[in-house]
Amino acid sequence: MPPVVSSADAPVAHTPQAGVRYGPALALLASLFFMWGFITVINNTLLPHLRSVFELSYTQTTLIESVWFIAYFFASIPSAKLIEKIGYQKSLVIGLLIMAAGAVGMMAAASIPSYGVTLVMLFVIASGITLLQVAANPYVAVVGKPETASSRLNLVQALNSMGTMLAPMFGAYLILGRSKSGTAAAGTVLSEADRLADAHSVILPYALVAVVLVILAVVIAKFPLPAMKSASPADKAKRSGLINPELFKHRNLVFGIPAIFIYLIAEIGVANLFVNFVSQPDIANLTHEQAGKYLSFLWGGMMVGRFAGSAIMQRFDAGKVLAFFSVGAFAVMMITVFAHGPVAMWSLILVGLFHSIMFPTIFTLGIKGLGPLTEEASGLLVMAIAGGALVVVQGWLADTYGLQTSFLLTAICELYVLFYALWGSKTTHAEPDLVPEAAG
Repeated sequence: MPPVVSSADAPVAHTPQAGVRYGPALALLASLFFMWGFITVINNTLLPHLRSVFELSYTQTTLIESVWFIAYFFASIPSAKLIEKIGYQKSLVIGLLIMAAGAVGMMAAASIPSYGVTLVMLFVIASGITLLQVAANPYVAVVGKPETASSRLNLVQALNSMGTMLAPMFGAYLILGRSKSGTAAAGTVLSEADRLADAHSVILPYALVAVVLVILAVVIAKFPLPAMKSASPADKAKRSGLINPELFKHRNLVFGIPAIFIYLIAEIGVANLFVNFVSQPDIANLTHEQAGKYLSFLWGGMMVGRFAGSAIMQRFDAGKVLAFFSVGAFAVMMITVFAHGPVAMWSLILVGLFHSIMFPTIFTLGIKGLGPLTEEASGLLVMAIAGGALVVVQGWLADTYGLQTSFLLTAICELYVLFYALWGSKTTHAEPDLVPEAAG
């Protein structure tokens, strides 16, 4: 999943204090990036499982992920206010405990079992992740030398991708591999007893997740994290008004907000429906457990693509690289829609490689030339992550026109990203660059 940089009450960049070692703090924070990537992608193996347990339509199945991303919209501003009030370290602890509470709630939902309670608990977990993201990303950006901030963020984002790559294996073994629906052939009709037993298979993995989250919360609570200097009261006052109309003079931001929104529909739709798609008899004819393992290749491609894209963009224009990747994504999605057998499966896996650079590149292009308006612009781009909630549209298309045909929506999303790369990302009315402020 894309890491979020919050604009609200962001810490002020500072000059590192002599003798302060930031390595241990960064290593600990990297574990948070890994965990929220891991927990987010467990959903991709959880969704086909819940679809069988509760006999859900594709619309109802994708609604689960929509609830997840709605949490980004509702929890981001309260998270920023909480950080402003109690600080970054305590907010990280609270975020982990909220996630742990949601994991325990998932165990309860599996015991009942209840589709409604499952939706509520996933919202709780996503709200905790939102708090972590709002706190951890700007913290990583300023802890340490300013000139290596980009390197630090790329490193922890790679750890996030590692979590997304490993989560499908965990889910395949402990959820799909321990359930009748996960190991049965496609089209197998489950009895009521089978569905109840399958629901209970979720209890163990979420118990393990809850334990790890609580341990992390205790470690962070006791860890001597370097203190960050918050924005001054005068700066906060400047941000307390309505949205600055000057923002909308910048074409790269105006078209960048929907680019983030639309891209999230594509990324989340592919990941959520992957297992169901490749399990079909005319695609790869796999069990859900087997398909869940192949999902790791999709996320692994995103990790490889981020490393490669970072190196490529040191030599080539970011907009041109984004255009190339969007054309590649469109091509493999069209193959996915019209091909059959392993070709369709591997083309869908390949889209992960082409999606890899999209979020960070769109985000960077969207705030380019914003100068003193950068923080407000970043906030608007963060809110656009809620676009992942519209994955329910693809669920409706899958129910109405067929699962394979529904990936035409993804292809259309890639075309908007191409438009943004070639024209929408061009800067207008560029502002002077911001100069980092040293802590007093």
